[in-house]
Amino acid sequence: MGCASRIGVARAAAFAAAVIALASAPTRAQSPAAPDAQATPDTPRSCPGLVALPALRPMPVALRLAALGADQVRITYAGHATFLIESPQLVRIATDYNDYVRPPLPPDVVTMNHAHSTHYTDHPDPGIKLVLRGWRDDGKPAAHDVSFKDVHVRSVSTNIRDWGGGTERNGNSIFIFETANLCIAHLGHLHQTLTKAQLDEIGRVDVVMAPVDGNYTLDLDGMIEVLGALKAQMIIPMHFFSAYTLDRFLSRVRETYPVEYNETPSIVVSKTTLPARPTVVVLPGH
Repeated sequence: MGCASRIGVARAAAFAAAVIALASAPTRAQSPAAPDAQATPDTPRSCPGLVALPALRPMPVALRLAALGADQVRITYAGHATFLIESPQLVRIATDYNDYVRPPLPPDVVTMNHAHSTHYTDHPDPGIKLVLRGWRDDGKPAAHDVSFKDVHVRSVSTNIRDWGGGTERNGNSIFIFETANLCIAHLGHLHQTLTKAQLDEIGRVDVVMAPVDGNYTLDLDGMIEVLGALKAQMIIPMHFFSAYTLDRFLSRVRETYPVEYNETPSIVVSKTTLPARPTVVVLPGH
């Protein structure tokens, strides 16, 4: 077994152990002391349940592998840019599904992007019902718009830098997951600020997973601009590699957003338990 395979097995085992541990203990968030257009904050309310209702914090609940309430979604950070999103009907979605970081159970739906091999695989598990690649070989937008049980998945294409320093048009997709009256957006390997047209297509979102490395993806100034334009009530950092990189991002956003740390990689959210104001919620992992 090669080094990458051993690392993947170890990560999967550790992640599985963490998820199983969640079944017996409650968790609580803690608070410490187109490249040619600028993102516009005025976005239409096109997503279901777009305005988050006032609440104190993300829901502190005893996380279980059993059923969720009809208005609840469980989000688990597997690592890098991969999250496991579980709907009320227990549809499992894995974001930026790849050969290195995978959830312990086969998902029903996977999304992928291809900026690097840690964001896609050419060999998805054959049991997966929907494999949604965020790019097309002909350079056209992926343009996914599909439903599976109680989940609706859309994609909005963005450009990325190619290996020669140029631009690969429509090389990345922002995936939007609509379920339980929530809109959850995963920005993928975002390299650009968003145009008015892209923001209009995305609509308002409740939760956003954002790459915050500030180097391989969008720089920190650009990412903060994107987050301000999206206006999500919950911002979950991803793609940060190390504590140093994460802290560099958090030190910048604390000027604008409160920051909370969840004790476990999983959190259960619903429309009524989103933060009352846009908040960064850090899930353990990297």
